[in-house]
This record gives sequence, C-alpha cells and structure tokens, in this order.
Amino acid sequence: MAGEVSRRLVGVATLLIAATSWLGIAGAAQAKPAKPTAVVISGKDLPSPVTVQARGEPDLFAALVDQVGFLKTGSGNSAGLKAADLGPKYTVVLHAGEVAQQSYDLYPLAKGGPRVYRPAKQPDRSKPGAAWFFGRLTMAETLLAAGAPLPEQAVSSLHGGGIGGGERVIPDDAIGTGRDVDRLLGELRRLMLLNGAVLLAITLGLAGIALLVRRRTR
Repeated sequence: MAGEVSRRLVGVATLLIAATSWLGIAGAAQAKPAKPTAVVISGKDLPSPVTVQARGEPDLFAALVDQVGFLKTGSGNSAGLKAADLGPKYTVVLHAGEVAQQSYDLYPLAKGGPRVYRPAKQPDRSKPGAAWFFGRLTMAETLLAAGAPLPEQAVSSLHGGGIGGGERVIPDDAIGTGRDVDRLLGELRRLMLLNGAVLLAITLGLAGIALLVRRRTR
C-alpha cells in the first residue's frame, strides 16, 4: 500500500513539475522577444527604403516604434476604408539586427484619422491575423521627420494651431465604437479565465499531494 501511494505521489509531482516548467518556458519565450534595432520604411513616393537605426537616431527610432509597437497582437479596432480614402501608404518593418520581425502598412493621411493595417503574413512567421487599427495622431509628423515626402500643410491640418501650437484635434470618426470596447473586454476576460484555470489546476494538484501525504503519515 505504501509503495502504491509513493508511486502516485511521484506521478502527480512529476506532472506538476512538467506543467510548471512548460508554462515557465513558454512565458519566458513570450516575455523576452528580440528587441528591434532598426526600422525600414518604404513607399511608392520614396526613391529607396529609409532605414532608421536605434543607435544612430534613437529619438526618431523610438517615435517610429511607438507607432506600431503596440499592434503585435489584438483583433483590431478599426474597419478598412476605401482605397480613395486611405491616402499614401508607407510600409514599416521592424528589424532585430538583419532579421525582419513585424511589418505594418501605415496610412498617415487616411480619412477620419491615421490608420494602420497589420498583414496576416508576418516576417517572423507569427500569425496574429490581418487587422485594421486606428493609428497615433503623431504618425504623419513622425514619418515626415523620417523622410516621407508628405505635404507639410496636410500634416499641419492634423493639429489645432499647426505643429508646435494649439491642441491636437481628434476627428469624431477616429473614436472606437462600443463594439470595439466590448471586443477588447472580451479578450481580457478570456485571458484572465485562462490564467485562473492554470492556477486552479496547480492548486488542486498540490492539494492532492498534501492529502496523500497526510493519509500516508497517519
């Protein structure tokens, strides 16, 4: 009897250790992706791609990454527009060394505010799914600073009082709908439920071990 209980204890403990190790490895892999070191911008009106290095131009590099760094995951918060309403497109690709990571299509002069499109196929072979997002209101001036030939008058029109003065004007149709908010809350709820299920499984396993040990020591 004691031998059977011992075998059960070893089996349960092994499963718990394996599950915890797998979760730790998966979490570490997701928490420590390679940091981007360069941004490459291309567009029809650019004679050649523009590369901005983190070491050479840290402020501009950070501003460009800020335009797309938060779009790696998520199901999107904007609907696509007609081609005539999108305006010029600039493709921004984040690189870690010589390796391309993520790619996004930026539309700084889109009707209703800047838009970003995340293609389904990503350079790092991840599959976040194709999605449209509202872009940051600083998109046009950031791309202009990087060398995109955007008309300064169009960039100035995105700001009340022009660049350097006044407050930013947020277009009415650049505000997400209640449906977008509900979708975001749904994703957060699913994430919390998943984490809760993992913690519950570990807790039940530890409780089982404690119960077997208690029975054995009686």
